[in-house]
Amino acid sequence: MNCFKILMNGIVKENPTFVLLLGMCPTLATTTSAVNGMSMGLATMFVLICSNLAISLIKSLTPDMVRIPVFVVVIASFVTILQMCLEAYLPSINKSLGIYIPLIVVNCIILGRAEAFACKNGPVASLFDGIGIGLGFTLALTVLGMVRELLGAGSVFGVVLLPETYNVLLFVLPPGAFITLGFLIAIVNKFKKA
Repeated sequence: MNCFKILMNGIVKENPTFVLLLGMCPTLATTTSAVNGMSMGLATMFVLICSNLAISLIKSLTPDMVRIPVFVVVIASFVTILQMCLEAYLPSINKSLGIYIPLIVVNCIILGRAEAFACKNGPVASLFDGIGIGLGFTLALTVLGMVRELLGAGSVFGVVLLPETYNVLLFVLPPGAFITLGFLIAIVNKFKKA
């Protein structure tokens, strides 16, 4: 398989947020700022890459009858490692993402890629699939967080760009996540058709 094609597939054709509309809970809840969106995307990407690689390596050892529970245990192991590292080295990120870090275990993007790709392909292809899907998810969450932060707080990555009089509180609240995501999906669809 062409690794570049697999990589680009996750970023463009099968983008989890803008095309497949998967993982909406962390997408909408954690993107109140660009930093939070990027952090959640990178955290998910780490688990996705590691679990894809591990699952592709143990696929021949895993009986079909217990395949899904094994996948969940593998994913949960990497989420536990991630959470321990965040608690130790990035406590502010861990605190801002809160419950959404442990919920990566049940993220449909990760379990879906394990079932649809990693258990059917080799380690190299699975690694590139994890990188591609992870980059697509990270880019989508970062862009969503940037737009919401800019419109809601007048800043991007904490750098103030708009005066306070232009801030629209709606965009950092839950309804703003739905509105912003809807517009971004429409823009992506417009460019895909062009």
